[in-house]
Amino acid sequence: MEREDVMLAALESVAPGTPLRLALDHVIAGRTGALIVIGDEKGVDSLSNGGFEIEASFTPQRLFELAKMDGAILLDEGASGIRKANVHLMPDPALPTSETGMRHRTAERVSRQTDALVISVSQRREVVTLYRRGTRLTLQDIDVVLAKANQALQTLERYRTRLDQVSAHLTALEFEGAVTFRDVAVVIQRAEMLRRVARELSRSIVELGTEGRLVRLQQEELTAGAEDDYLMLVRDYAPDPAVKKASASMARIGALGTEQLLEPSAIASALGLSGKSDAGEQPVSPRGYRALYRIPQIPATVVNRLVEHFGTLSALSEATMDELDSVEGVGARRARVVTDGLRRMRDRTVL
Repeated sequence: MEREDVMLAALESVAPGTPLRLALDHVIAGRTGALIVIGDEKGVDSLSNGGFEIEASFTPQRLFELAKMDGAILLDEGASGIRKANVHLMPDPALPTSETGMRHRTAERVSRQTDALVISVSQRREVVTLYRRGTRLTLQDIDVVLAKANQALQTLERYRTRLDQVSAHLTALEFEGAVTFRDVAVVIQRAEMLRRVARELSRSIVELGTEGRLVRLQQEELTAGAEDDYLMLVRDYAPDPAVKKASASMARIGALGTEQLLEPSAIASALGLSGKSDAGEQPVSPRGYRALYRIPQIPATVVNRLVEHFGTLSALSEATMDELDSVEGVGARRARVVTDGLRRMRDRTVL
């Protein structure tokens, strides 16, 4: 994930609508090529030779004009200023590289030897390649990225529809007291699959920059509430319902391969439960976090106190108004809201 985050930050810095992307577009249109190094001034200077001190604020036009010279252009952290131009970079030639062209080989080696973001623009192929900590990423045409994003949106919509279906079925089973771990695992599978598609789509949105506003709005609509609902689901069934523990369990589930994610035993193990082959057939009981979270006007602190007091969703559902009112922070008004909310939830999800 750390490598992915690093490259997402790099993509964001050159997304459409940014000054740096405008400069790169100028370089491509001018068919000049460029080698641009951003940040890690001490590390980059130790590999630099010659060139001219510029020390001017960054503008797309200035970078384009400087790219007409040979050598690298050095920018400060954040690419707000141009430090030097026409610089000869001398990274360690023993460092491995999969590139063939001189400019790209230099770019990859500098990225391996420093913490700088290195951008190479091919004069002949008109391709922009980003390098950071040895990781390589080639910018795609906006039309290609947009097509991928729209396809991901369609997948996300299907996954959300299916997640809502299996989640509603689980809720019905919970009120009936007929849940097995397999039922829980199916919802976790769908929630994690939605999460993965949304993460992939987020990368496309970053790459689209200002062109991705509509895609971002659609993604937010399709994923609204899903992450919190997933967390509450894990808190309902994991051995330790603490938020940090539940988040750690979600991270372990996120690290499972696609085939493992389909196995209830693997999910059970990630939650800290028994990972036996028959884990899916074991009867389980929810604490009530997910159901209470779905009731408006109930703060998280009150949800925690109610679950701590009653222990299970079954006990919460059967509690009287006076019993709910007796829990600290609930009161008569919230007791009524909880009672009505749980009743409506149960009525909507009758099997």
